[in-house]
Amino acid sequence: MAHEIVSTPRLAAALDRLRPVVAALPDAHERPSHGSPTFFCGEARRARTFASLHDEREWFEGRLCLWFAAPEGLQEALISGAPTRYFVPPYVGHRGWVGLRLDLPDTDWDEAAGCLEDAHEFIADGMRR
Repeated sequence: MAHEIVSTPRLAAALDRLRPVVAALPDAHERPSHGSPTFFCGEARRARTFASLHDEREWFEGRLCLWFAAPEGLQEALISGAPTRYFVPPYVGHRGWVGLRLDLPDTDWDEAAGCLEDAHEFIADGMRR
């Protein structure tokens, strides 16, 4: 069941920055999932999630963040290297996913774009196997 996305100004602004990145990725598309804008790769019937965008004002810690798929070991490396920017996201963190805060004053949108690109490649590569 898809839940309606409750958009906020900061979520809309983040989507404006990240949608062009997703649009440039092969076989990538966006659709709502569990109330959040979610990015998938692959054919509609076999599509797999590679990232999602969350405005957590109503729950958790009030973060605006990107959750993205990552290969084994990357979650720990990113979090230990920059614990104020990266975190283990709920629900998917146990599978190695990483959260990147987008609500900090020094947000690097090129870094966020790189995380999207790498997550897409990681999931797409797994689908080809």
